[in-house]
Amino acid sequence: MKITISGKNIEVTAGLRSAVEDKLAKLEKYFTPDTACNVTLSVEKERQKMEVTIPMKGHIIRAEQQSDDMYVTIDLVVDIIEAQLKRYRKKLIDKQQNTESLRKEFVEEDIVDDEEIRIVRAKKFGMKPMFPEDACVQMELLGHNFFVFSNAETGEVNVVYKRKDRSYGLIEPEF
Repeated sequence: MKITISGKNIEVTAGLRSAVEDKLAKLEKYFTPDTACNVTLSVEKERQKMEVTIPMKGHIIRAEQQSDDMYVTIDLVVDIIEAQLKRYRKKLIDKQQNTESLRKEFVEEDIVDDEEIRIVRAKKFGMKPMFPEDACVQMELLGHNFFVFSNAETGEVNVVYKRKDRSYGLIEPEF
């Protein structure tokens, strides 16, 4: 894997870089050598945070974790990514997704599907056009973490969501 490490509000020391590379080496058994892996280390309010993004054709594997100790955070993120890969491997293969970033041995390994995804409830609702700010207010009134709406400015379906830092995000489709 080709690992790119960057830091926000933290100096990426040789020891930290070595720890990240050593722990991420555990994931090399799943990916081809030319797979890109982007790592961002940061410190926010004395919390050590690590984000790992591995872009694959058709999918993005991403994990984010924070704790009081960066070395603990690194372990947590690697465990999350490994669990994601094992959990969704069957789905990637079944849906005929492009698995060129994954090693052939991993793709062909026998699959034990212990966590089947089941949809247990479906909802239908009308979407009246509204502005993103109005959608945020509606989301707050409902007590949800996200809200799907028809954007009055663009006519497109958008999603507003509440971020961990209590700010808001907007997802707009790109075709």
